[in-house]
Amino acid sequence: MIKQIQMQLSRFSSKYSLLLLRYSLGAIFFWFGALKLLGISPIEELVSQTTDWMHIRDFPEILGVWEMCIGICFLNKKWYWYAFVLFMIQIPGTFLPLLLHPSECFTVFPYGLTLEGQYIFKNLILISAVFSIMTPVNTKKIV
Repeated sequence: MIKQIQMQLSRFSSKYSLLLLRYSLGAIFFWFGALKLLGISPIEELVSQTTDWMHIRDFPEILGVWEMCIGICFLNKKWYWYAFVLFMIQIPGTFLPLLLHPSECFTVFPYGLTLEGQYIFKNLILISAVFSIMTPVNTKKIV
């Protein structure tokens, strides 16, 4: 019985895991971008502080639209390569607060993370997920 369940789960996983991962990425990026666009993102203040040197007044909203575009591109199987490019341009900037505002990210450097620091470090999972769906092995079967 357990072996049958394992086999069914394995078949389901091999058939749908990349599709679900791509849809999850799309939903997360669209949602987080929408929060910035609506001005209700919990990270908006840190984004503003980190990018104030650019002197772009509405940068959090611009970033929100960018992230929503990434999300839409992940949701459309014909556009996920565009999502990858937009993501690769955007993701390095997500780590800037660690360098520019470490007191906002750490309670005790380098291991005590604030909520903002945890928010930033979760991007390591997003990076891994994006590379998982973009690997050459997985591009043979575009989901």
